[in-house]
Amino acid sequence: MAAKTSFDVIIIGAGSVGAPAACSMAGAGLRTLVIDELPSVGQGSNKRAIGGLRATHSDPAKIRVCLRSLQIFSTWEERFGDKIEWYRGGYAFVAYREDEETSLKALLPFQKSHGLSIDWLDKRELLESVPDLNPDGLIGGTLSPGDGNASPLLAAHAFFTRARRLGAEFKFGEKVTGLVTAGGRVAGVRTDRGDYGAGTVIDAAGGSGAAVARLAGMNIPVTPDSHEAAVTEPVARFLEPMIVDIRPAEGSANYYFYQHSTGQVIFCITPSPSIWGQDVRETSSFLPMVARRMVDIIPRLRNLRVRRTWRGLYPMTPDGLPIVGNAKELPGFILAVGMCGQGFMLGPGLGELLARLAQGTLTDEDRDTLAYFSPYREFKGQEKLK
Repeated sequence: MAAKTSFDVIIIGAGSVGAPAACSMAGAGLRTLVIDELPSVGQGSNKRAIGGLRATHSDPAKIRVCLRSLQIFSTWEERFGDKIEWYRGGYAFVAYREDEETSLKALLPFQKSHGLSIDWLDKRELLESVPDLNPDGLIGGTLSPGDGNASPLLAAHAFFTRARRLGAEFKFGEKVTGLVTAGGRVAGVRTDRGDYGAGTVIDAAGGSGAAVARLAGMNIPVTPDSHEAAVTEPVARFLEPMIVDIRPAEGSANYYFYQHSTGQVIFCITPSPSIWGQDVRETSSFLPMVARRMVDIIPRLRNLRVRRTWRGLYPMTPDGLPIVGNAKELPGFILAVGMCGQGFMLGPGLGELLARLAQGTLTDEDRDTLAYFSPYREFKGQEKLK
């Protein structure tokens, strides 16, 4: 079947990575098409994200990409006029045990050497920044004031609108069923409505990323893990940073929460053991479990009423780092998957990197970043703040 139209780049997925990537591609002058089987932008994992944006990581590649993302988010309204509910409240990783104190302090020299604005605050200093923390047993914590939060859906729509203004095309409600090849390289995609030609195809399909990669003959280690979240009623501002408690407890490896610019408190846990699969149905166990931990760390939260809960998918890799780069199996096919629940914070910076990769204009720093994200790495170790 002949291709309906030819493009320079086709992006599969219009979510946290695909939408900003389309913006960067179109901005670079590439004829760009985005295809998503859902009815509109950001309707997959993006709309289930809680909105946290941080560069506070433990590896240089994610720090680098997320620092650029934070620049893009924090200046978006000023540059383009779209309200995305950006708020620079920071991130605080708290320590109530020596284990967390030791691990957080050990990361500080590395994090600072890679450009992070972050410091260890002792108990008194941390309580000055977050007065409502439970002081009993508190040792201190790290605070990175440059981090923040925004609305995932408003941001996705802003990227979508900007991308369209720059000439990108979007096809919604259309499922990719195969890849078109010619001369041993990718030549486009096949959907349930026809074929589209392109010399570059990017897999940014989120929770379906591994299935799309199989169309190129690749078996990549990306498995969705189901995480549950919730939002409260809005109240007057009382909390600045996102609070992250990395103490493990029964049912969860950690949990985190923050107050959005609208006044609502949004919270989530990392389940332990992991809940593998595509199930996004809410559970009856999540809210009692996380509520006890949150009220213990900030007692005044007991007065808030929860409005709703939901579940989303974190496409996980074995080491907690995304998979980004060219496919050796099929030249012209690029992977941008396995964001480990951090696609929203990685997306804008990653979109710019993908645009340079598609154009063949990578910098030495880009190549170093892609080495960490390589589809062909050994997947050893763990990103410590995933």
